[in-house]
Amino acid sequence: MTKNEKRLYRSKKNRVLLGVCGGIGEYFNIDPVIIRVIWILGTIFTGVLPGTIAYFICAAVIPEKR
Repeated sequence: MTKNEKRLYRSKKNRVLLGVCGGIGEYFNIDPVIIRVIWILGTIFTGVLPGTIAYFICAAVIPEKR
């Protein structure tokens, strides 16, 4: 891995549940709270189950930061 290569990881410091939204926020240099609000609104408007399943799939696929 080169120094300029950007990778998506689950966050260890910006986590509420599993660090998915914190990791996405760190990757895009956005406040993780904004990502959480967008995720919650998307989950509410599409039905609770798809958003919840998507979150846990992301938590399983995205590696945790070392």
